[in-house]
Amino acid sequence: MLELKNVNFSADGKHILKDISFKLGAGKFIAITGPNGSGKSTLAKVIMGIEKPESGQIFFNGEDVTNYTIDQRARMGISFGFQQPVRFKGITVHDLLNLSAKEKLSSKDACNILATVGLCANSYLDREVNASLSGGELKRIEIASVITRGTALTIFDEPEAGIDLWSFNNLIRVFNEMREKLAGSIIVISHQERILNIADEIVLLSEGRIAKIVPHGEPLESFIPVQDVRTCCKL
Repeated sequence: MLELKNVNFSADGKHILKDISFKLGAGKFIAITGPNGSGKSTLAKVIMGIEKPESGQIFFNGEDVTNYTIDQRARMGISFGFQQPVRFKGITVHDLLNLSAKEKLSSKDACNILATVGLCANSYLDREVNASLSGGELKRIEIASVITRGTALTIFDEPEAGIDLWSFNNLIRVFNEMREKLAGSIIVISHQERILNIADEIVLLSEGRIAKIVPHGEPLESFIPVQDVRTCCKL
């Protein structure tokens, strides 16, 4: 499915990703976690093609996609969910689902998709994807559009960002259902323990490197590197 080989990325003179290598099999759910500044979001963007690595290779279904554009990767079946989903003035929720499905969905089909993420179609289908929606509503609508696309690989960058506890509880349920029912693979960038707990594997980043890949069921705490603040606060 997905394989990264010795991927490196730098920006503004800073080496952000350092020799990143890992594999993601078909139908798997992995979480990428680590301290702030460890390179998590950058790694997600490199996989999607938003950022280009300075060295290394990225393979998707056996094909080298390292130099492919975002559009090319999207056509191959890779999708990306941003921390802050894009708002579209003048486009309704139903329109967005139609665009994702690449066909006109019946109200019944759209209703079933929204129900998957815990939203009532009668309240949302005709609403615009704009400021009238809360962060939690917008996040779930974005996930609904991903489900509609049925992509082979979906990447979510901190999907819990900016949503309330009730919406977060529903988000966990949705990820569990996606994990059980969808044939595609999922990568989630997250700090949240409840998201980490449902992952098949956890990729732990530290200072731009993979510190450990932790299988499901193993405690994460013993693998988290503890930084001595005295080493970075020299006077």
